[in-house]
Amino acid sequence: MMANTNPGSQVRVLDGNAAAAYGVLLSRPDVISCYPITPQSPLGEALSRFVADGLLHAEIVEPEGENSGLSILIGASVAGGRTFTSTSSQGLSFMYDAYLFTAGNRLPIVMAIAMREQVSPHGVVAGQQDAVLVKDAGWIQFYAESCQEILDTTIMAYRLAEDAAVLLPVNVCYEGFYLSYQSQRVVIPNQADVDLFLGPVKDTERPRMCLEKPMTFSSYTFPGELYTEYRFKHCQAFQNAKEKCDAIDQEFQKIFGYGYGGQIEEYRSEDAEAVIVTMGSCTGTAKGVIDRARDRGLKVGLVKVRMFRPFPAERLARALMGKEAVSVIDRNVFYTGFCGHVFHEMKAISRELPSGPSLWLNFIGGLGGADITPEHVERVVDTTFAALKGEKVKPVTWLSLE
Repeated sequence: MMANTNPGSQVRVLDGNAAAAYGVLLSRPDVISCYPITPQSPLGEALSRFVADGLLHAEIVEPEGENSGLSILIGASVAGGRTFTSTSSQGLSFMYDAYLFTAGNRLPIVMAIAMREQVSPHGVVAGQQDAVLVKDAGWIQFYAESCQEILDTTIMAYRLAEDAAVLLPVNVCYEGFYLSYQSQRVVIPNQADVDLFLGPVKDTERPRMCLEKPMTFSSYTFPGELYTEYRFKHCQAFQNAKEKCDAIDQEFQKIFGYGYGGQIEEYRSEDAEAVIVTMGSCTGTAKGVIDRARDRGLKVGLVKVRMFRPFPAERLARALMGKEAVSVIDRNVFYTGFCGHVFHEMKAISRELPSGPSLWLNFIGGLGGADITPEHVERVVDTTFAALKGEKVKPVTWLSLE
């Protein structure tokens, strides 16, 4: 979606890491702690330059590793500060215990993940596998399509994370090497508009460690009923985040003149017989293919999953009602299901659609840094309509192999 240039905004050519850095700059964090790992290292470097140049008044703490980097922010967040970090791949794995600790304590930390494949086999290349492997650790997760969306989602992440009805950490995920290093037109909003947008959570009351109100964080929890209450409230906050996400997107649109649809974005799907579901940077490629397919008379649309955690089941169910086929393009692998993670989640909601699609197909592509090309998406469209005509097709197609 093309961003508007409101008075005071700037148009720049930025890569995804720089776009994320500007999103952080505009959100005015108190403490930043990032450990370098390809391909997110330039993000931390950009934030350090902002501080050195006097543009960002934040404390930057240099950790000795990803685990300690997030642990530093846990302390800062517990004290009431606004915080930020970023990582990729093995760095995300290395911080996993702190990652769980952050979610369990309901700390509204924002973290960018410049997504990268994980070992083994080894590959310093694009992929979504690092982020989807931690999808059930209690963090909210957004997946961006463009550099503009990275910047905007970073700002929205703070608004959502710090909402009193949510208070959960948020990941802003974008494909490394594709979006992290790809330069695009990006509108940088003016500071006054961002301050207005984040105003409702500026003075949010949340549990924090201070001398005025002594309290304990992450103590041994007993009895089990109290532990269960923690888990129940965490699940409740996840559900709250869905409606909050949609409302925040609408408010963002009022202030900045454009939005992203909240949990999901629909594209030419209203009258579609078949819907392609995407998540991440391949969405732009898919939209172009859908436009050309429409010119050929094929009634196909697209639904982009923006919020993967919590999964937008209700919004998706409404978007898919009355459709005949759903084809999901995954850039990741759900090993147990011999499919992709998004497809696995989509199938779980199929029983909630009494008049929904009877045909569900999965297409896996873009692994190991490979591109998801227009030709790949054309295969997805053609295969889907072939199946609707009664031709026998595989339920899961590996685009790079078949």
